Amino acid sequence: MRRFLLLYATQRGQAKAIAEEICEQAVAHGFSADLHCISESDKYDLKTETAPLVVVVSTTGTGDPPDTARKFVKEIQNKTLPVDFFAHLRYGLLGLGDSEYTYFCNGGKVIDKRLQELGARHFYDTGHADDCVGLELVVEPWIAGLWAALTEHFQSNRGQEEISRVLPRASHISLRTDQMKPELLHLESQVELLRVDDSGRKDSEVLQQNTVNSGQSSALIEDFEASLIRSVPPLSQASLNVPALPPDYLQVHLQESLCQEKSQTSVTSVDPIFQVPISKAVQLTTNDAIKTTLLIELDISKTDFPYQPGDAFNVICPNSDSEVQNLLERLQLADKREYCVLLNIKADTKKKGAALPQHVPEGCSLQFILTWCLEIRALPKKAFLRALVDYTSNSAEKRRLQELCSKQGAADYSRFVRDACACLLDLLLAFPSCQPPLGLLLEHLPKLQPRPYSCASSSLFHPGKLHFVFNTVEFLSNTTTVVLRKGVCTGWLATLVDSFLQPNTHVSCEDSEKALSPKISISPRTTNSFHLPNDLSAPIIMVGPGTGIAPFIGFLQHREKLQEQHPDGNFGAMWLFFGCRHKDRDYLFREELRHFLKQGILTHLKVCFSRDAPVGQEETPAKYVQDNIQLHGKQVARILLHENGYIYVCGDAKNMAKDVNDALVEIISREAGVEKLEAMKTLATLKEEKRYLQDIWS
Repeated sequence: MRRFLLLYATQRGQAKAIAEEICEQAVAHGFSADLHCISESDKYDLKTETAPLVVVVSTTGTGDPPDTARKFVKEIQNKTLPVDFFAHLRYGLLGLGDSEYTYFCNGGKVIDKRLQELGARHFYDTGHADDCVGLELVVEPWIAGLWAALTEHFQSNRGQEEISRVLPRASHISLRTDQMKPELLHLESQVELLRVDDSGRKDSEVLQQNTVNSGQSSALIEDFEASLIRSVPPLSQASLNVPALPPDYLQVHLQESLCQEKSQTSVTSVDPIFQVPISKAVQLTTNDAIKTTLLIELDISKTDFPYQPGDAFNVICPNSDSEVQNLLERLQLADKREYCVLLNIKADTKKKGAALPQHVPEGCSLQFILTWCLEIRALPKKAFLRALVDYTSNSAEKRRLQELCSKQGAADYSRFVRDACACLLDLLLAFPSCQPPLGLLLEHLPKLQPRPYSCASSSLFHPGKLHFVFNTVEFLSNTTTVVLRKGVCTGWLATLVDSFLQPNTHVSCEDSEKALSPKISISPRTTNSFHLPNDLSAPIIMVGPGTGIAPFIGFLQHREKLQEQHPDGNFGAMWLFFGCRHKDRDYLFREELRHFLKQGILTHLKVCFSRDAPVGQEETPAKYVQDNIQLHGKQVARILLHENGYIYVCGDAKNMAKDVNDALVEIISREAGVEKLEAMKTLATLKEEKRYLQDIWS
């Protein structure tokens, strides 16, 4: 069997899941995949590897390779390696990313570029999958084209002429579906072709189901509106290309016995983990603000948790108690919530390299697993939907699940699952006849990830304390019914501090009789570059609307203490561009900023209010931070181009960070008198020099 080496570099498990899917499909196409995490360097050797290489690489942070690839990247970045070091290597690479971030798919691009610099050549062109629009839009056709490319590679190596039936090698796959090559969209060799034709079904079951759901006759079916549980022509009448059923591999036994005592710290591989008390909570916004913003203070005085302004840390959080309860009831397992979950690999599984999920500790209860281990809010992938089909008894519901995971139903999947923020519980409520076993959930639900937050304080200013700021996230899950949900972590944190939280008032746990000084588990994150410059005389520009101001409060607190310690020091100017909706509702840290301005720590404060109407002003004020940056373009350009200054941007990646970047391009182009392309190159240089730094999120 034709062998290829398959490596994955994953941060949250997506790259691993895709690599495993490739591995499973390989056998059906006459290949054998040697699957390894890229960090397992003792199990493969690229210096001597003769088989073709396939790499799946995710991106983390603001464009970094995943933690599992850090060692690998460091090794191949060695400048002493000769340019022909990998001249023997032929490879194909699939990068995963999110185009809302500036460095889209940069984890994969870094490895791709360096492999080519060291002499490696593609046997299959690189794909860049975009989580912003749906990874599957690129992943599925990329995998489909992989088999033809591998076939061509092995045939050319044997010196044989190409066989006419071999599909052409797939062209470069863009992140946008409208740029994909047509032939890729029609490659179906990776799927099990399930021909499902409703027109021949007895009693037209699907049409009847639609009629019942809508109260209209089947003659008017064309007028029905599609939903999560119902399709309309042409999809409802189409034959479907449904993915192959992923092999099951977990055997689950629920044992009625006392489980081992587990803490939430046992579910994460992150080390070290600290349990620290919440010592203060502050509501920074008024009650009539559109978003509620909270500041939480942690007491880290009894832990070894050093940090500096600009750092971030993880909060280990649980799933919602009510959602866990609803899921248990829907699975008919509520009476077994305290049973121990015992896991084994099925002896007859067809899954290659099947292993027990590392994020599920041994001997813990079902309640604990659903609360602390599994991301029950995760977007159900198509492979999960395909697996649910076989546990659905109602024919109309079965058909709809087949549609949602099929190639023909891609638009409906995006609209009613992805864009609607649907989760497993939504699907189970929408399809009542679906009764999946617990093992299926453990196979398909990913690990519940800790949530990152920026440090909003300086340890010089607040010894033994750590502050962070967040909006309590609320969103509508609009599937079969409209459900208002809170963010997994922010909703939990808001509930924790509710008993001692007072609007716009600093209230400590010790001061509240009702408070129980709740504790949360935190862990440090990998160090980054989002720190104050070593050269204290360098001027800096800070751009942080909304909660993006958090790290800059730490910057300003730190600078105040440094200036107290060095009154004769040469400290550069500090500019802050801040924005919010309303001056009187969500102007975060207003008094603190006035203090820093009065003390001369903050030299320029530029604030804009996007929803406040101008009163008695001839000129319309700046609406967003990028507008204010444009108004002060000359000073911004001088700082960045002539004074060796730094610019920091923190906040929303989708709109704000992109708009700020566009504003900077215009400013540099205008003030330096160069074309926009040259201005973009200048910004790229600033990024390489770590003078244009971003801490952004979607």
